[in-house]
Amino acid sequence: RVHGDLALVALMPAFAFRRLGFLGSGRMATAMVHGLIRQRKYPKTHIVCTSAPDGTGEKLASEYGIMYSPSAEKVVKDSEVVVVACKPQNLKDLVASYPALREDSRDKLMLSCLAGVSLDTLRAAFPLARNISRSMPNTPGAIGHGITAFCSHSVLSLQDSESVALILGSLGKAVPLPESQMDAVTAVSGSGPAYVFEFVAALRDGAVAAGLDEDVGYELAVETVIGSALLLQQSGLTPEALRDQVASPGGTTLAGLKIMGERKFRDVIRETVRAAQIRSIE
Repeated sequence: RVHGDLALVALMPAFAFRRLGFLGSGRMATAMVHGLIRQRKYPKTHIVCTSAPDGTGEKLASEYGIMYSPSAEKVVKDSEVVVVACKPQNLKDLVASYPALREDSRDKLMLSCLAGVSLDTLRAAFPLARNISRSMPNTPGAIGHGITAFCSHSVLSLQDSESVALILGSLGKAVPLPESQMDAVTAVSGSGPAYVFEFVAALRDGAVAAGLDEDVGYELAVETVIGSALLLQQSGLTPEALRDQVASPGGTTLAGLKIMGERKFRDVIRETVRAAQIRSIE
């Protein structure tokens, strides 16, 4: 019987064995590595990470058994696919502190998960790269239930397309979109989890106002949102159709929905998304 990484050698296509490097070892890099290792999609021996001198790279390597290097130069040189996962504001510092980055990234596939950083900016940082992809993951990717939109500087080759799908698929679903829509994506799925969390907090507070203990209200709110989302996903029905199934004429649900309508709940969400989109564009 074949075990561990040797089993992956027998099961996985050749493209998966291109060495994968992470520039940055924070939450998003950790989520990707976790997904790749947990789903047994990538051998640990083919993943290397680096980080700022804050211990995150060493921690990521120790936790998942991947390789670590304190040198960004070594990670880029030794990798065929490089995930740019540093903080967006640190990209300029990375380029300034690494003069050879331009040449070392030659013929590499660079995959960015830096929010708000355009393909033009990435191309300026990695002008000799084979191709560059920009992605917008979201935080549920940490448990494999995220959705990530991505776009690329030019048409991806078959191998590069498979690599991008494999890496981003470690976070959940991945969908290709034109870059012109990435600011809207940032406002909807990128920022969207925060809006859902805020709604859960509001529903919890409503439960308390109705006389329930806070811990009971919290559990009811969380499970209601989880169950409702799964029902929406699996039923194939529209949100409006499912809403109407709950709301009986003259009943309690309609009384609550009437308040939401009077307070223009949908307008608030629409304006919320638009504000986030504008900030992303800025």
